[in-house]
Amino acid sequence: MSITLNQILALVGKLDDSPGDDTPRERFRRFLKENVNEVGQVRDYIEECLRISGDQYNRVLQDLVNYLGHFLEFEVTFGRYHGVQGQIGFDGHWKSPTGFHIVVEAKTTEVYAIKASTLVGYVNELISEKEIPNWDNALGLYVVGRPDPEIRQLENAILAEKRTHQLRLSGVSTFACRDDERI
Repeated sequence: MSITLNQILALVGKLDDSPGDDTPRERFRRFLKENVNEVGQVRDYIEECLRISGDQYNRVLQDLVNYLGHFLEFEVTFGRYHGVQGQIGFDGHWKSPTGFHIVVEAKTTEVYAIKASTLVGYVNELISEKEIPNWDNALGLYVVGRPDPEIRQLENAILAEKRTHQLRLSGVSTFACRDDERI
């Protein structure tokens, strides 16, 4: 049986940052863990996210990008959907079995101006909090749903901040390859 993203969201409810184990956010993430075990399924949901606009689908995209980290054998900490004063606002924090850390920011598009210094700040805060040992063991990663080679806004922001050794940019399609491809 195939279930659409829209049907899943109708069942789990509106995704938000409410605390608790039985919130829509946690029900959605639990659904992924229990029912989505192929990268192709994640890819299909990502494509659905990118066809439909709105906060709900932006939040789902963030969770799906983070869920891809599991397929890459990272221990994934999901971030918040919206920043809160006094809390580190990353979208995701991935830790490899070897101790390398990737701090992820998922973006639907790069049409809007994004400051690369924000992601650098998230990594610096995680280092301060001793969640990450240092920059030698870390990388900031922007994952963009609909990259636009004409705009190159994020690439230019990374270059302007002189952070090419600390930050990377990738399209989501790089992670969500076809079913017959291996990650």
